[in-house]
Amino acid sequence: MHQKNIVAAGKPVTATSKVLVMLHGRGGSAEDILGFATHLHVKEFSLLAPEATNNTWYPYSFLVPPSQNEPWLSSALKLIEELVDDVLAKGVPLENIYFCGFSQGACLALEFVARNAKRYGGVAAFTGGLIGDKIYSENYKGDFEGTPIFIGTSNPDPHVPVARVNATTITLRNMNAAVTEKVYNNMGHTINEDEIERSNKLVFKA
Repeated sequence: MHQKNIVAAGKPVTATSKVLVMLHGRGGSAEDILGFATHLHVKEFSLLAPEATNNTWYPYSFLVPPSQNEPWLSSALKLIEELVDDVLAKGVPLENIYFCGFSQGACLALEFVARNAKRYGGVAAFTGGLIGDKIYSENYKGDFEGTPIFIGTSNPDPHVPVARVNATTITLRNMNAAVTEKVYNNMGHTINEDEIERSNKLVFKA
């Protein structure tokens, strides 16, 4: 299962910190996603990037029945839960904890916050959606209390159907998240400048 291998950057975590949890994509690494932080307005943040065993959070597509991605999916979600608990134990309030992920990491970030909906600082999900062969609404409880969430994706994307992004947005809005969804025609499986600008404005409040 996933080991607790957390790579830190930015400011040290203290009770007054803003903390960004960064989740890399399939085949990526903690260092990769931390490098992306230079594009975000998080210069004063503490950055924490867990690294997946063998650089993959779960083995198959996020669109298969969740049982097929077990026990890796549960292990990944548990790792994030432990990381958040560690940050809370240092006195950081939930509203100062943020999440960012790309591709598989975006799916994982969205799945974690939906299963643990509270007032977070914000979420920036670049090409991702809730995990499963369908939306399992019974897994998602809580109230985001207006947490800002940005989701950007391409139409088409080879891994993430726009329909799943749309369904994810509806689910999160029904849980009182302030979701901004943006679909870019033929962007490819990447992150563009507009997504960065929007996430900085909406989530990181630049």
